[in-house]
Amino acid sequence: MNDINARHDHRRLGRELGLFDTDPLMGAGLPYWLPDGAVVRHTLEEYVREAEREAGYRHVYSPVLGKRELYEISGHWSHYSEDMFPPMRLGGEEVVLRPSLCPHHALIYRSRSHSYRELPLRIAELGGMYRSELSGVLGGLTRVRAIQLNDAHVFCTLDQAVEEARAALALIRRAYADLGIRAAKYRLSLPGEGEKYVADPELWRRATALLEEVLEGVEYEAVAGEAAFYGPKIDVQIVDPAGRESTLSTVQIDFHQPERFDLHYIGPDGAKHRPVMVHRSVIGSVERAVAHLVEEHGGAFPVWLAPVQLVVLPVAREQYEQAENVVRRALDLGLRAEVAGPEHGTLGARIREARLVPYVAVVGAREADGDLAAVRLRDGRRPGAVPVAELLAQAGAVARARGAELWAAE
Repeated sequence: MNDINARHDHRRLGRELGLFDTDPLMGAGLPYWLPDGAVVRHTLEEYVREAEREAGYRHVYSPVLGKRELYEISGHWSHYSEDMFPPMRLGGEEVVLRPSLCPHHALIYRSRSHSYRELPLRIAELGGMYRSELSGVLGGLTRVRAIQLNDAHVFCTLDQAVEEARAALALIRRAYADLGIRAAKYRLSLPGEGEKYVADPELWRRATALLEEVLEGVEYEAVAGEAAFYGPKIDVQIVDPAGRESTLSTVQIDFHQPERFDLHYIGPDGAKHRPVMVHRSVIGSVERAVAHLVEEHGGAFPVWLAPVQLVVLPVAREQYEQAENVVRRALDLGLRAEVAGPEHGTLGARIREARLVPYVAVVGAREADGDLAAVRLRDGRRPGAVPVAELLAQAGAVARARGAELWAAE
């Protein structure tokens, strides 16, 4: 790994910046989140929930455990059990940590009768799932055993499936723009050889044809052997600073699980019809998304994601009260701000320590007397001594707009 890649390695930066860590007593592949990392994660999760609400999704919660029988019905047990944790016995039943959320969402759909007028029905969840990854492949946040997945399922008619999948791709593109993520390419993931995949050629043909229609006008590559066991999928591929490619977001069209769970809706003819299940994940796992964001931005997160958006540096103890006043006003406006006083070192040392914070406000005697702040931006610019109200207005506007420009041009 070259020097640039090493500097941006999320495993090193994550610990250096106090975002996450691990402990052998918790176990391999089970990282914990430190306060600054929790801020990034929470902000990202709230962003996704808001985007999904605006797109017409309703949010649900489902348990991380399920009976073995649930995954026998879904097909996970016969096609995916090597990646699942072993069953736990509870009385006369066997329960397992879920490897996927889709069987739970199928049961949620099945719990109520549905008319065609309700479709498409979009349900989403930021939920936990578990994969029994081998120790040798675990690393940082990109390969973990406990995963927080941004998952959603759209239950719709056959005629609605292509448009719903296209809308999911549009939602992914919007999120990438807001997050500063670049999609390296789109991949149509198809089945390969062997018994890993559901043996239903007609199912695969129909689902693949629909996804090809979704991808009309989009440059993509078709790759065998990368499909889910129950159907083909569109994978949005990203590349890390070391050139390694991985999947972050997915869109799938599934005929298999609606059949396995006997899902239906009542059509305009009064008869039962089978819905199509569109799976989609905007940012994939929160862990992998944060890992990529750390590496993409080198820890210098966009303003709206930054753990600390503004740090106020009083030059001397005499300006400490005014610095705290600035922080209180920033917090009242919804900004994440803190004071770094002389007890943290010289002014120069504190400025260097805050190099990844979007806004640094230095408060000396002159600034304290005039309710001003000598502003330094993360990109190296120095707007100079400006009224505190102006600084907070600028920072607040950039954060709300999820903008890339730190300071509006005069």
